[in-house]
Amino acid sequence: MAGWEYKVVPAPTKGRKGKGVKGAEGRFAFALESLMNEMAAEGWAFQRAETLPSVERAGLTGTTTEWRNVMVFRRAVNAAMDDFEPELLPAPAAVPLAKEPPVTAKTAQDDAFEPGEGAKQMLPDNGVEGTSDVAGMTASLKRLASRRGGSDVADDT
Repeated sequence: MAGWEYKVVPAPTKGRKGKGVKGAEGRFAFALESLMNEMAAEGWAFQRAETLPSVERAGLTGTTTEWRNVMVFRRAVNAAMDDFEPELLPAPAAVPLAKEPPVTAKTAQDDAFEPGEGAKQMLPDNGVEGTSDVAGMTASLKRLASRRGGSDVADDT
């Protein structure tokens, strides 16, 4: 079974001078003809011409889309595809899944959140429960505001 390999080359953008070739159209046609004959000498058959978008950088961070004209050629590949036989891999060995311990009522109760718990802080030194330093700072700021003339702020002290 024969496959195909493809080659894509940029189409000529300028004409090519040649013996007996006159005018811009004639030079451009001669450039295409020369390219196609060179590729045919290497065994490539012309398939089609395409105009495709190409995203390119413009400046430091920008991009722009340029349209490029390309010519597509192909040739037969004499690879022995009939000799190719895919090999199936063996199935992976079954691995037993680890079972998780069941959740008991005691574990669920230990993890439960009690209201008001976040507002208190345990002091690590003596284990006495107290409020955080933020509450003291708020009271200090209220006193400072009242001294500066903020009569609309109540003093908590």
